[in-house]
Amino acid sequence: MPKVKTHRGAAKRFKVTASGKVKRAHGYTSHLMSNKTTKQKRKLDKMGYVHSTQEKTIRALIPYK
Repeated sequence: MPKVKTHRGAAKRFKVTASGKVKRAHGYTSHLMSNKTTKQKRKLDKMGYVHSTQEKTIRALIPYK
């Protein structure tokens, strides 16, 4: 059985925590920041978690993380 290839785009975007959750960054942070409130920018800066319905799909893309 050959090794499973890691999806390199996903590997750069997702990390698996010690408890097994999949961490992700928020979108909407690259431009047009002057229109966003300080509160909104602060909340987008924090890490989020992948929704439980998507977790299986993401884990298949990053099998060795």
